[in-house]
Amino acid sequence: MDLYEYQGKELFGRFGIPVSEGRLATTPAEARSAAEDLGGQVVVKAQVLTGGRGKAGGIKLAEDPADAEAKAAAILGLDIRGHVVRRLWIERASEIETEYYLSLTFDRGVKKPLFMFTKEGGMDIEQVAEETPEALVRLHVDPLEGVQPYHARRLLYGAGIDDPSEQKQITAIVARLYEAFVACDAMLCEVNPLIVTPAGEVKALDSKFTVDDNALYRHPDIAEMRDVAAADPQETLAREKGVTYVKLEGEVGILGNGAGLVMSTLDVIALAGGRPANFCDLGGGGDAEGVVDALEVITTDPQVKSIFFNIFGGITRCDEVARGILEALQRLTISEPIVVRLDGTNAEEGRRLLAEAAPPNLHVSPTMLEAASRAVELSR
Repeated sequence: MDLYEYQGKELFGRFGIPVSEGRLATTPAEARSAAEDLGGQVVVKAQVLTGGRGKAGGIKLAEDPADAEAKAAAILGLDIRGHVVRRLWIERASEIETEYYLSLTFDRGVKKPLFMFTKEGGMDIEQVAEETPEALVRLHVDPLEGVQPYHARRLLYGAGIDDPSEQKQITAIVARLYEAFVACDAMLCEVNPLIVTPAGEVKALDSKFTVDDNALYRHPDIAEMRDVAAADPQETLAREKGVTYVKLEGEVGILGNGAGLVMSTLDVIALAGGRPANFCDLGGGGDAEGVVDALEVITTDPQVKSIFFNIFGGITRCDEVARGILEALQRLTISEPIVVRLDGTNAEEGRRLLAEAAPPNLHVSPTMLEAASRAVELSR
């Protein structure tokens, strides 16, 4: 789950990471009031779950409350990479002497947290890694050991930070960032830029904070931060119904039982020349209620032109899935053609049930490749 900047900064503050004071606003009038409370110059910052805000005009400096109100009116409703701005963070302006980049993410390849630090703050980290890879310091942390002072020293010396005051402050921030990362079950804690003011203060000017969805049950306070309105509508509906679903960009709706099988199905659809519209895992069961819920989610996507059921009967019996499909078709009005491939336990019985019922938009194929090719053909 991605958090807005102001939410990430709230968590940073809990762990003692210095951030600038700010206020949340959802209207120009609230932005004006926030600027009056903060005093002096403020920065009006669009709150969207994507990058590139500055380049899109979503971050503006305001000289006074009236200017903040005008800038807020210009930013609210702005479309930034498909995300409409509905919230603003009004933050006290900071003078910047130097910009650094600091992040902590989880490296799945080595199964360890990974620190990245560079003096090239304010830039996209991908750009830094591509253009000046020698400027980016990478350091893994053994989760059994945790972060130690020498980790911070390696980051600092590797990047060439020689100011003693900065070294002391960044060392503390590194430790606190790791503490926040572990305590919140985060997948990413990024500060870009980590700034040094003319007075020598080091603080986080921005925050990108991503929390592992699977750990949210342990963090009800963070779970409440989810902006349901900003989420993909299909994924929101799937979450409400307990369906494992990920929205993709294609036209063939995918439904299978088991994550590995569904992943293979995506590949086979691509091999057949089509594009999957989603990842949807029915799980170990095949009862009618589960099929109804999954189909309801898939068919709310206007891009879906055909649906491919790919079922391998192991623990799940194919005849049970077939009955679930038929019952679901009785309860839902589905105009899209549906291609079903059944294999494994009671597959013949399942195919017989579907053939006898013979719904006009239901097509049964014996193999995965044939079924995928038929689904792709029907999607056109």
